[in-house]
Order: sequence, then structure tokens, then C-alpha cells
Amino acid sequence: MSKVHIDSEMIGHVPVLIVSPVGREKENLPLIVFYHGWQINKQLVLTQGRKLALAGFRAVLPDAQNHGARFQPSSNIPSMTFLNSIHTNLFEFGYIVNYVQNNFGEPPFIGVGGLSMGGMTTAALLTHHPEIDAAAILMGTTKLTKYRDTIFHHASQAGYWMPEDFFDLTNWMPKYDLSEQPHLVGDRPLFIWHGRYDEKVPFEDMETFVGDNPQLNLEVSFQDRRHLVEVDTMNDVTDFFTKHYNNKI
Repeated sequence: MSKVHIDSEMIGHVPVLIVSPVGREKENLPLIVFYHGWQINKQLVLTQGRKLALAGFRAVLPDAQNHGARFQPSSNIPSMTFLNSIHTNLFEFGYIVNYVQNNFGEPPFIGVGGLSMGGMTTAALLTHHPEIDAAAILMGTTKLTKYRDTIFHHASQAGYWMPEDFFDLTNWMPKYDLSEQPHLVGDRPLFIWHGRYDEKVPFEDMETFVGDNPQLNLEVSFQDRRHLVEVDTMNDVTDFFTKHYNNKI
């Protein structure tokens, strides 16, 4: 039976799991950085990491700020901890890739993926990182600014305190909103999975993004599911990255 090698490492201040095929831990392998969702951690995307490693990839699974080994209680200010976690992922992506480059060599392929909050991170990264060869968004949204605005509206309507300068504090988000600049995807393959009955991240926003951008190189799977990724979807993600890595080489 094929096995994988799992290292628990600190990339600077970032706790990660690095998953690779047994016996190939030191080789220069194609790289996938895969991000977990809100209020979970890197251990809960390890099944995806294992599947990627069995297919020949080096999968790096970080703990987002405020999660896992970096856990901190969420702020009482709505969305502050959530948006901070995404923002920190964006700061740290290049740092993680740089670590891989310095320790294993320039990866022949760089993929990024994530679920929920990690899917939002993935969409945002596509706006600023042309070195990404392919990406997978699971239960995320490309409409980052709209998602922020919805959080603000609901929190305000519910009577929560919100800072008066909320939109200045989050003014980085429109620059990372893929829905407002889909041309930045270019011809890179983008896998999108979303459940039609998702109760946390609106399905309609991803449906609209797909419908508005027939020019993009999208592979889309919309299913009659809620906010939960199952094993068949993990297999689809692995197959997606494998196909496009093979196409590149």
C-alpha cells in the first residue's frame, strides 16, 4: 500500500504540515498549498493532503492565523478575526513558497486550493500571484467585497457594534476581489466546487461568477449538497491538479 510522509514544521512563525510521497521527501516536487476553513485547522484537510501526496505532489497545509496551533479566541467585533485570518494567509503565501524554493528548489508547478475561508483565500491569491499555475476553490467565493458588505449589513442590523471606519480598515479587499477583475485569472485552470444548499457561503455568488465568465478556463462542479466537502470532491481536486500538472510538463 502506498504511503505518505508527513512533517510537522514551522515555516518561520507559520505551523504547517508538509505531506509528500514516501522516499521523495527531499525531491523537488510540484507544490500545492492548501488552506483550511474557518474555525478548523490543518489537521482537518490532511485527507486532501494525503491524496495529493499519493499523486506525487508536495502538499503544504498551513494553520491560518487564529486557528489550530495559532488559536486565539475570536474577537467580539463581528468579522474581525475572520477577515484578519484571510488577510494573514495572503501575507504568508509568498513566504511559504519561498521556503519551499530555498529548501527543495523551484517547484515545477504551483497550485493553490482551499475550502470555505481557504477558498476565499485562494480566489484572492489569484489576483496577485501569476506564478500560480492552477487553483481550486471549494465552498468559497470570488466576491470578497460583497461578502464583507453582507457581514457588515447583517451585524449592523443585529445591533452589533461595528467600527465607523470599517470600510477603510478593509480597503485591501477590493484589490483582492477576483469577481471584479476576472481577467487576472488569464488562461489558468480554475476548479470550482459548491453545494447548491450551502448555508454559509452563498451558492448564488459562485453561480453568477461562473455565468459571467465563460471566457475563463473553469472546471465547475455544482452539487445538491450543503457546506461540506466529501471524499469524492477531494478526489476530484487531486485529479484536477494532476491533469494540469501533466499538461504543463
